Amino acid sequence: MILVVKPQTPEDALHHLIKDIEATGLHTHLSRGEEVTIIGLIGDKTKIDLTAIESNPIVDKMIPVTESYKLANKKFHPQPTEFAVKDTKIGPDNITIMSGPCAVESEEQLLTIARAVKKEGATILRGGAYKPRTSPYSFQGLEEDGLRYMQTASKETGLATICEVTSAHAVASAFKYVDMLQVGARNMQNFELLKEVGKTGMPVLLKRGLCATIDEWLNAAEYIMSSGSSKVALCERGIRTYETSTRNTLDISAVPVIRQKSHLPIIVDPSHATGVRAYVEPLAKAAIAVGADGLMIEVHPNPACALSDGPQSLTFDAFEKLMADLKPYCDLAGRTVTR
Repeated sequence: MILVVKPQTPEDALHHLIKDIEATGLHTHLSRGEEVTIIGLIGDKTKIDLTAIESNPIVDKMIPVTESYKLANKKFHPQPTEFAVKDTKIGPDNITIMSGPCAVESEEQLLTIARAVKKEGATILRGGAYKPRTSPYSFQGLEEDGLRYMQTASKETGLATICEVTSAHAVASAFKYVDMLQVGARNMQNFELLKEVGKTGMPVLLKRGLCATIDEWLNAAEYIMSSGSSKVALCERGIRTYETSTRNTLDISAVPVIRQKSHLPIIVDPSHATGVRAYVEPLAKAAIAVGADGLMIEVHPNPACALSDGPQSLTFDAFEKLMADLKPYCDLAGRTVTR
């Protein structure tokens, strides 16, 4: 349920109404736009006399919200969300580039990549310290050593850092070293993990599950937000279909759909979506054209020797070309690459 507040309502009257609502056990979410102020009601509506609320002199109208997600809902928060990760901003007007290796392999490898991607305009260094792989015999990541290397790279280059977390233990470790947490596709509906991530209050990137609908994805974001973190960005990274030409199928339509349903920023990961480096550039351009707030691109100095996802990783030269080729698309979209 959403309450639309009348214009020029005194602050004391607004806070008095919120206090009365929360006294019933419901939670509220206050959102102030340029033209309208709304109060979102979250919880069991049977605990409150809606007729009395509607008749309150400062309430213009009540709007029912049928979706099960509230905090992630654009109806609750009409303005697009923007938040900072270290010194870079994610949200409208900008294109944020997150780049780095699929897996952190060594300190030297990570520092080399960090310097290269920063030179071309990336502001967030991605790197996997915990790698949930399909096979138990594949490289599983350096874990806390990898996190320490991420921190070292951040201190040297000034880049913000993001790392996937796979367990409560990984969350506690990553909290000490990186600037943003990532929940991967395989854990999108690991609800206990989502709650642990939310409790940190850190910025979070939530990847869409392999077979998840958009509403399921937004409900997963709701778990994080209701647990304490309002700084959530969504990441479309391809879904599982019957097509085998690419690793996954990038659902490019998810970007405008999210724009309509939610206020949260949306990032596109063409690397994992395709699994083929030749397709990364055209899909990165498409993502910007349909309104994405940023890109996550995998880069490796020698993809043939990468311990994880070499076939989709760009070389330094290819990443340099991509960043140059993206500029006119950013200009047409009225956005600038965050630096």
